[in-house]
Amino acid sequence: MDTRPLPPSVEPSTMQAGADAAPPVSPALPSIAVARRESPFREIFVGPDGLRAGPRWLIYLAMVGFVLTIEGVAMHYLHPQVGEPIWWGMVAEASMMVAAILPGFVMAKIEGCRFGDFGLPARGAFGRNFWVGTLWGIASLTVFMLGLRVAGVFTFGALDLHGGRIVKFGLYYAVFFLVTGFAEEFLLRGYSQWVLTKGINFWPAAALLSISFGAMHGVNPGEAKTGLVAAGVIGFFFCLTLRRTGDLWWAVGFHMSWDWGESYLYSVPNSGAVLPGHLLYSSLHGPVWLTGGSVGPEGSYLVFVVLAALWVVFDRVYPQVKYGVNCAARALPSA
Repeated sequence: MDTRPLPPSVEPSTMQAGADAAPPVSPALPSIAVARRESPFREIFVGPDGLRAGPRWLIYLAMVGFVLTIEGVAMHYLHPQVGEPIWWGMVAEASMMVAAILPGFVMAKIEGCRFGDFGLPARGAFGRNFWVGTLWGIASLTVFMLGLRVAGVFTFGALDLHGGRIVKFGLYYAVFFLVTGFAEEFLLRGYSQWVLTKGINFWPAAALLSISFGAMHGVNPGEAKTGLVAAGVIGFFFCLTLRRTGDLWWAVGFHMSWDWGESYLYSVPNSGAVLPGHLLYSSLHGPVWLTGGSVGPEGSYLVFVVLAALWVVFDRVYPQVKYGVNCAARALPSA
């Protein structure tokens, strides 16, 4: 029998109850058990606020791929059986635009944002930024083509279209390249830029997406390494315009008018493609490093001079940073 007195603060009844109770469990044990049950890859994909930026971007890309697959199946059955009508190109571009933008609306719901936070706010639709970007695009391309003309490697030639066909094809390609601008700008510099900026900051994200933009052009027939690099640099310039204007409308306008000027107005190859219904019988002749060869002006070494000048001038005209990840995104589920 233990004859040692109890401590003053412990009553006999308390001691008796404790004798029948289960031994205390160390407070550290539950957390250890939970840690053992968690996947070792959890920290890679999940942060304190839910899914990290990378997995969210992959969710967006997966939805883009899903929509493209559905559209591809539908277009396979709807494709004209005879020939390749010019309007079918518009259908193909529109399908790309839908595949890029539709998942953006889904991600806006998931993120707890407005779709406009990803770079295409409705309040700026076809407003000043769009038309100023359009003017910059056609003006810079015109300076570029005049430089090639002065160098003796570009000839405008005679008209290839007459009468109402000039207006018809001019309007068609304006809409066509507007759709292209929406598709490519939102895919690479819309939600993708927004979510990756939250994960790795703006310029690293811009570099990654611009490299991807250049690589995407590798599927175009007639492309070359110089053209792919030029596409990547143009994409990086568009990232600057997004950062300084705060949205994608300037870039969409520039993208549309530059492509329209190449393919229709000056009738030269655009990323390796010569489209039907162009305005002129123009021609490029001379060394490939200067003319761009089958790629067109975007494959010329002079395009880098033009892009460098554009960067410097734009930087001075638009000195203020207006872009921001301005949505208080709610966290994605972490479990």
